[in-house]
Amino acid sequence: MKRVLVSQSFPSNIKSQKLLPIVAAPLSYRCLHASPFRAANPLPNTAAGPPPSAPVPAASQYGERVDRRRRQAELLRRGQDLRASQMKPGSAMKKRFWKDVNVRQDPDGHHHVYLDARPVKNPSTKTPLPIPTSKPHLATAIALEWDLLVSAQQALRSHHIPLTSIASRAHDISLQDSTSRGSISKVRSEIMENLIRYLDTDTLLCWAPEAAASDEIEVVQPSLRELQIRTAQPVIAYLTQNIWPGVELRPTLDSGSILPTAQPPATQAVIKGWIAGLPAWELAGLERAVLAGKSMCVAARLVCEWSAEYRQVQDLWRRNSEAPQQRFGIEQAAEACSLEVRWQTGRWGEVEDTHDVEKEDIRRQFGSVILVVS
Repeated sequence: MKRVLVSQSFPSNIKSQKLLPIVAAPLSYRCLHASPFRAANPLPNTAAGPPPSAPVPAASQYGERVDRRRRQAELLRRGQDLRASQMKPGSAMKKRFWKDVNVRQDPDGHHHVYLDARPVKNPSTKTPLPIPTSKPHLATAIALEWDLLVSAQQALRSHHIPLTSIASRAHDISLQDSTSRGSISKVRSEIMENLIRYLDTDTLLCWAPEAAASDEIEVVQPSLRELQIRTAQPVIAYLTQNIWPGVELRPTLDSGSILPTAQPPATQAVIKGWIAGLPAWELAGLERAVLAGKSMCVAARLVCEWSAEYRQVQDLWRRNSEAPQQRFGIEQAAEACSLEVRWQTGRWGEVEDTHDVEKEDIRRQFGSVILVVS
């Protein structure tokens, strides 16, 4: 115990000094570690190659994602080329057996695509695939898609050779028509019955119901229904005035209903007769466009815009129009078929590797239709 001298004041008659005992408080501390300090020994850098690049944020724009997909496709193609060059001799389907692809005009009056000295054949007839001389761009495009293949096994998948498959389909239809002896061939009748079913659920004619005044969700202007009507009116006007005169194309969905209503029997009869009279190449293009866009109206508009069979109709339509008319091409057809999807993704966002792939695929399908019918 320590004693500390403290001065304390008292009354004037009593003054003294008093020793007061004070206990000193102990110091509080804690040891963080007991081991002695040692300097760090850095290890030598044994990694091969440069250090990894800094991370980058994920691409959110549509164009950036497309560029990234193209780079990935290029890397995948290089890898496939490398694997194909290292294949064993016995794996014939996994390597490319041709070097050059070219287009020749044979004495039969048709274009043929040759893989070195072998002609590209129709898978169903096992005969060389003929391309009419009036379609040189189609023959060149077919040669290009075969030149992009890296193995013979890819030719077994139709999505790798879409132009070859649609040209083979047109060739099959023409062969069936030539042996039908004036009547409707079996394959044409099957196509007609299959395509007419899409008319009752046509994408261009399925309009969203009108939003109620108290609907708080419908706040975007213009509404989806207004955009659908604005997009469908020019297409319907062209078809009802030039292709199917006098027919009535009405919306397949009533207000507030989700069940489609059938088109009038007269409308279906006129459209069936029109399909039955289409040339083979136009019929193959119509079938591909309907299956891609789920719309008979958009497919018919696209085929009639680019087919040489309707050149006079196209010229007459442009002359009678007060304003200059833009050609109905790939972009216009794709936007008409995917209007509701674009409207929804514009509000809620799109799913990567789903909506962007669908956008490119439908444009690829409509592009093949234009090449086939033009």
